[in-house]
Amino acid sequence: MVEITSVRQGAILNHNHGKETENALTILLEGFGSGRPVKVNGEKADMVGRRFSKEISLTEKLNKIVVSEQTPFGLYSQEIQVLWDKKSFKRYNCFIDDNVFLFTDLARERPKSAFDHFYLKALKKIHDKYGFKLTLNCFYRNDHDKSFTLDQMPDIWKQEFIDNSDWLKFSFHAKSEFPDRPYLESSAEEFGKDFDDVYNEIVRFAGKECYIAPTVIHWGNIHPTVAQECVRRGVTNYTPILRPTVMGGPSLAERLKGGDMSKVRTRDAIYQGNDLEGFAMYYENQEEKSYLAKYRGYYDPLMGLVIRGGGAVCCNLVPLNQIEAKVKNCIAAAESVGAEFINVATHEQYTFPYYCNYLPDHMERMDLAVRTVVEAGYQPVFFSEGFMGNMAWEK
Repeated sequence: MVEITSVRQGAILNHNHGKETENALTILLEGFGSGRPVKVNGEKADMVGRRFSKEISLTEKLNKIVVSEQTPFGLYSQEIQVLWDKKSFKRYNCFIDDNVFLFTDLARERPKSAFDHFYLKALKKIHDKYGFKLTLNCFYRNDHDKSFTLDQMPDIWKQEFIDNSDWLKFSFHAKSEFPDRPYLESSAEEFGKDFDDVYNEIVRFAGKECYIAPTVIHWGNIHPTVAQECVRRGVTNYTPILRPTVMGGPSLAERLKGGDMSKVRTRDAIYQGNDLEGFAMYYENQEEKSYLAKYRGYYDPLMGLVIRGGGAVCCNLVPLNQIEAKVKNCIAAAESVGAEFINVATHEQYTFPYYCNYLPDHMERMDLAVRTVVEAGYQPVFFSEGFMGNMAWEK
């Protein structure tokens, strides 16, 4: 029996985890065997009792590590792959889900500039202040006003969107807001049609320059065939809730009534508490959950996806006076283990006064969250570009 204990399958490693040069990242690999000699990638490791250790150099983006131990009962070995986040830097990705109110307004109001609309104007103000980059994840149909679909969005601001495509992108989110978890029992063909409908409209009214692959689908939970189709269509990172699971938050029936955000937060709090701890062991991958809570992400070579942990903040769920502390806590937790990428997220509808759960300070929350990560030294990126926004391996 031989087991690597210092790194996990798919561990994302950077200069914080070893000594980095232009051509390699050297790390100390450790683990346990039965006490017999252990080899790491064919070379003898140092042994102290059952514990082995060996410095190894990672020279590729994805690196194979093989440890082996010859015993009287046969050869025991373990093989894992780890990822070198070359020339890593502190970076953050920002996205807003559920976008369709904006397009409904623009189609009907037709301002001279798309950025005359209060929503885009406020987002551009945040960009101008902090240089942030943003992805708007889009619906095709407005379920609060079903007379609107995305094919009604004019293309009269196409060049304007292209001119701002360095910081503003659009992506697929779902056909519409309801039902929740729309692709939990969906075929790849059904998902693909919805994806194409949104993608084609984005390209029509904003240009290919403004499209970017999604990092999450509406409500997260998706069928395995849909997950496979996502990867085929360019998705490179996702959250662990891609798996069908029991989630916190309101039911579809409750959401159709309009809901109350305080109740949503209460229900989420109950879900996170001890009441469901026993059941969670059956519905969740506990090893993965605890790993992501600490290390923020790992690469799954079988799926070809980065599975990333929770973001710094979802602004519509956190009161303004708690935003800064929550973001700082997330940053501190990530930096304590050398992780260098975090998410900031929210949902479009809470910015709109005619939405039943309108939050008057929603943009203030967004502004504060972005300001906090920027002041902590994080740079804006799109997680769908390069490796989680790091373009070192593309150069």
